[in-house]
Amino acid sequence: MRYRKFKADFIFDGKNILGEDKVLITNENGVIETIVNEAEAGDGVQAFKGWLSPGFINCHCHLELSHMNNVIESGTGLVDFLITVVGKRGFEKAIIAEAIKAADTEMYENGIVAVGDICNTADTIPAKHVSKIRYYNFIEAIGFTNNNISIVFERFIKLYNNFIIEELTDASIVPHAPYTISSAMFELINNASAGKIVSIHNQETEAENELYRTKTGDFFKLYQQLNINTGFFQPYGKSSLPSYLTLLSKAKNLLLVHNTFTTQADIDFAFQQSKANQQQVFWCFCPNANLYIENQLPDIKLFIDNDCNIVLGTDSYSSNYSLNLLDEMRTLQTHFPFLETERMLQWATYNGAAALGIQDRYGSFEKGKQPGILLITNFRDKKLMQTSAATRIV
Repeated sequence: MRYRKFKADFIFDGKNILGEDKVLITNENGVIETIVNEAEAGDGVQAFKGWLSPGFINCHCHLELSHMNNVIESGTGLVDFLITVVGKRGFEKAIIAEAIKAADTEMYENGIVAVGDICNTADTIPAKHVSKIRYYNFIEAIGFTNNNISIVFERFIKLYNNFIIEELTDASIVPHAPYTISSAMFELINNASAGKIVSIHNQETEAENELYRTKTGDFFKLYQQLNINTGFFQPYGKSSLPSYLTLLSKAKNLLLVHNTFTTQADIDFAFQQSKANQQQVFWCFCPNANLYIENQLPDIKLFIDNDCNIVLGTDSYSSNYSLNLLDEMRTLQTHFPFLETERMLQWATYNGAAALGIQDRYGSFEKGKQPGILLITNFRDKKLMQTSAATRIV
């Protein structure tokens, strides 16, 4: 068997930075064999300037919204943003398909090997069939009222089955967000996605917490726009996370996305709930989308201090200027200078693979895995710079 050998200034193996005296060895197909000392590697070692890393895992994206680049003004706040998405997402099918294809290519070229993708339509299926990226397809359910709930849910089952029939079997039916899902809809989702990975947009705006505490706030503007009768909804007297999380008890992994207005009490509740249900909770940050929509970031230090499982996402072109995880890391490092690149790379590789349940192949340089190999260049004192870039080596 022919082996390939790689060394660089540093090797990041998915969890730790290894020194320049180490050599990464794969077979000719990029399957990891081992990491050895350079003195033991023999001839034929390819040397690079920069860091070697496993391929990136983008845990939150809306590929089907790729045609909405620069369509929505930034800084509107989440409620007005959602109203605009609903009103402007309808484009010609050919334009949508071309934008999806271009976004998929962009992510691949930026070193992304797997994506947790939100799906409201079947528009992305053709691109995913030929993509070099592995997708976990989150079929997103929406239904805030209890009217005709079984009939409404059938639409999401039908969409889910479209992906399964097309052999895109990494999929589950998931709730959009607490403010668009009734308790009855939560129950249907919980049963349908038992043992699977469930994603939900969580506490992206303080208005979500207001709704659950006191049934007040900006979301009533959205409900009026969508002609939704909210008479049945009763406030819980507490923030949204402890109000809904008990309704997602059967998922294997919970992927909570955004968390911009999540507090210590919310984190404590999530830990207690996940332990009781033998679940893993992952907290996904999409900082550029948070700045684009609400101009506010989560309290990253709070999550680190609580030893949370953190992962990263790009969100979509409706709320971002790129689909590049290095851009997300750069933004975090700018606003939270204490963040080490090593820590963020773990979020973007090993943690991301674990969140999507694909750590058997992706996320780290361990024997038998085929995670892809990236070369990340241009650092200053181990910090990312604006010129830092990820290039695919394998």
